[in-house]
Amino acid sequence: MYSLKISTVCRVIGRAVVTAVAVALTAFLPSTAQAAVSVSPAAAQGATCGVLAPGASATAQAAVDAACTQIGVWYSWGGGHGATPGATYGYYDGVDPDSLHDGERKGFDCSGLVRYAYYRATGKDLLNGTSNDQFHSSQASARFSAGQGTGPLLPGDLMFWGSGHIHHVAMYLGGGQMVEAYESGTHIRVAPARTGGDYAGAIRITPSGTVPPPPANGGTTFETWGTSVRTHSSPSVSSSVVDTFAGPTQVSVQCQQHAETVTAEGYTNDIWSKLADGSWLTNIYIKGPAELPGVPDCGGSTTPPPTSGSKAFQTWGAGVRTHSEPHVNAGVVDYFAQPTTVNVVCQAHAQEVTADGYTNDAWSKLTDGSWLTNIYIKGPAWLPGVPTC
Repeated sequence: MYSLKISTVCRVIGRAVVTAVAVALTAFLPSTAQAAVSVSPAAAQGATCGVLAPGASATAQAAVDAACTQIGVWYSWGGGHGATPGATYGYYDGVDPDSLHDGERKGFDCSGLVRYAYYRATGKDLLNGTSNDQFHSSQASARFSAGQGTGPLLPGDLMFWGSGHIHHVAMYLGGGQMVEAYESGTHIRVAPARTGGDYAGAIRITPSGTVPPPPANGGTTFETWGTSVRTHSSPSVSSSVVDTFAGPTQVSVQCQQHAETVTAEGYTNDIWSKLADGSWLTNIYIKGPAELPGVPDCGGSTTPPPTSGSKAFQTWGAGVRTHSEPHVNAGVVDYFAQPTTVNVVCQAHAQEVTADGYTNDAWSKLTDGSWLTNIYIKGPAWLPGVPTC
């Protein structure tokens, strides 16, 4: 799904390493992209996939077992992010030649694999989203810094890589080993746990796998992300602090409105949410699109249109991202967890994108200056009544 069509997700750095692996596997790879692999890479390496150390919760052990059933399955860019966790066909990432056949390969990318594993272990879709979303998950019962290495880790813990923005995740097995969906052109495999380079640390998923209950004071429940996040007495960072969230938590949102523009963590947004206790929180730290779906406006404010005018359209799909430039490698500006309304200023032909069975090179520029492929905007490939940028 398009939420993963950015080069910083499940993109493992080190082409030389990938090439070496590809050469080593030549004897085992089929002549067609969809053919089954007779000998998995893990088997070829003599690696064992399973719970390789004691101490993990029953939930974590079940997640390891689930991930290990997928050894030898294709890595597929965007795979594993359908409506229900499980292997899906991916698509070309627009950059890596090894990804050209991902639309023919049914499998998982890195975050799709761990999403599936914990779904099988708990029956709940706890980890829907990218590896960056998973790193900030409210389901984390413990966090470990990069400097701690693998010493405190238990089987089932999730290891992450990325500097500033997380781009890869794998599941620790114990004994210095991990299972991962590595990169296009490879298969799900066991590999030595890597703690160098841009290794960012690890999290342990709450053993019960139970989503915390929503607050009992009404409103719409959303999850926050980030650490040391503050709420304020009014929708402005200069107003007094009401509360501080040490880590991700749940909040009950009563309404939202346009107020002070805030830039934080690489995002800019002028929308604030009013919580059940009367405090205000910038929507930057609430998981979901810039304007939360299903939440009423606090005072009837509307998004100010750009001076050049705009036209409203509905999006479709889940986990859709907008970018700073009209291509999937550009920085992520916003994240639409579900369908929403966007105001389109103009459109242009740019990078060709293939996703969800569609191919289109048209991109729309939104009022915040970000770009969204027209694939995820309802309507024809070239939007009617929208000028060329």
